[in-house]
Amino acid sequence: MKVFSLALAVVMLPSLALAQKVNYDFDKSTDFAAFKTYALKEGTPVGQKLIDDRLIAAVEDQMAKKGLKKSDKPEVFVTYHVAFDKEKSIETWSTGGGPYGWGYGGGWGATTTDVRVYNILIGTLVIDVADAAKNQMVWRGVATKEVDPKAKAEKLDKNVAKAVEKTLKNFPPPVKKKG
Repeated sequence: MKVFSLALAVVMLPSLALAQKVNYDFDKSTDFAAFKTYALKEGTPVGQKLIDDRLIAAVEDQMAKKGLKKSDKPEVFVTYHVAFDKEKSIETWSTGGGPYGWGYGGGWGATTTDVRVYNILIGTLVIDVADAAKNQMVWRGVATKEVDPKAKAEKLDKNVAKAVEKTLKNFPPPVKKKG
């Protein structure tokens, strides 16, 4: 069952980037401008080398775009975590004639109610940034999305990169000017 779940997670990761809900939190006392170097630390990978390699490459690309350089003696550690949860989606609708027209049954004419329950998979990508000197987390980004199991494999690179980009959009956080 674990192998099946892992295989399902790997197949479904490509659509993680579409219509994500993203939020972030950070330590307001941290001077993020002081961070110039980073290193990756293992978190909770997908467990499939090709996808994990894509995630690592996407994180490294975003860190470089934000002006941080990879280092053996980093100022921050960056860690990613991936998780999947199953949820249910319930759709109902009524059909038939009623006093208010089609679909508004109310005792006049025949009304049929159709209920369908769908299992959906929700993917979550968490990216943590920790101050290496203090050994404490200073920033966290979280993206969640319904995962499409029918996503095509050729979209995997693009979708993983977009998921990481959206998750890291607000890193470093905006600096409020004093005064």
